[in-house]
Amino acid sequence: MGRVLPVFRALENTPAGDDARRGRSGPFPIRQRTMEEITPSMRTFVLAAEAAGLSRIADFNGAEQHGVSPYPLNVVEGRRVNTGMAYLSEEVRRRPNLAIVGGAEVDAVLFDGRRARGLRLLDGATVEAGRVILSAGAFGSPAILMRSGIGPAAHLRDLDIPVLQDAPVGERLKEHPFYYNVYALKREVRAMDPVAGAIIWTQSREAAPDELDLHISGTHIFDPAQSPTGGAIVLACSVTLPRSVGSVRLASRDPRAMPLIRYNFFEDPADLRRMLEAVHLSRRIGRTAPFSDVVAAEMYPGPDVRDDDALRRAVLSAVDGYAHPTSSVPMGGRDDPWAVVDGSGAVRGVDGLNVVDASIMPDIVSAPTNVTTIMLAEAIGRRLG
Repeated sequence: MGRVLPVFRALENTPAGDDARRGRSGPFPIRQRTMEEITPSMRTFVLAAEAAGLSRIADFNGAEQHGVSPYPLNVVEGRRVNTGMAYLSEEVRRRPNLAIVGGAEVDAVLFDGRRARGLRLLDGATVEAGRVILSAGAFGSPAILMRSGIGPAAHLRDLDIPVLQDAPVGERLKEHPFYYNVYALKREVRAMDPVAGAIIWTQSREAAPDELDLHISGTHIFDPAQSPTGGAIVLACSVTLPRSVGSVRLASRDPRAMPLIRYNFFEDPADLRRMLEAVHLSRRIGRTAPFSDVVAAEMYPGPDVRDDDALRRAVLSAVDGYAHPTSSVPMGGRDDPWAVVDGSGAVRGVDGLNVVDASIMPDIVSAPTNVTTIMLAEAIGRRLG
């Protein structure tokens, strides 16, 4: 924490929280939602979670995270701020050494021997570079590497891709499994804006003492037309430190072909046990006042799901990914058999090629991956100069 905290503080721009832990003047805005800003039903979710024994957290980015609070978000005046908005200001866009090309899709990295010299685009055009940095995400970056001849040798040979570097690309995919516990709201409290409201971070019975391996995210991300009352609240349950490992493979050498993504959720039985624990907690909050006072009916898994076997079947039939994929091009030391890149994102076995995105996380973080990925980019950017 001590090594990355200064990087987080430098990138952050927030008026809230402890000066020792929070950044005030960085490019990336973080805003803490208040109880007054969230919907009436979301406020009851927070209060019912407290009644169920969880502590109220003042600042999830502060010293304590185990409990419940309205969301911290990178939302300003109702608009989510992405990295393009935060970092690519008009001043930056005017830099003579920067060219932004829209709609350019990368096929592969080009090499002179073992040194990267540029990129080949899908339209056949090439982009020359002294150093290539891939930031195509936990699916795109491994796919580009494998099309470039960097990946599991047997898999590349099966696709008639010449092997430049045998490497465990795509072998360690991680993702947060996600299950939706959904409630129809009574008509008088069916407001669904703002959609993002509050969140719980907590521990399963199997967590290590310093781990928060479960969360329950309260949102209104649901089609109101699907609710019998025209309003709904989702208590989305997730295992935030999953042990199951998935994979990313190429379906073919064709860069237009979608990669084969296998999340492999619940390969480790502990992940399913912990997910069921999260859903049990979510449903207990659903039965607790004042939240229970605003609920018209539980929609999913529904009142017919009463025992563990039925709940297990419900979860297995509807588990989703949280869109937090990581670790398909993991970083690590020279002795780490799964490491594809080093601590600067440099691809081992070749020169002039780095990967800087969520794919290089050695393991998934117990949080949404957005800001951690920005921290990695800031830290590696400083190293590369």
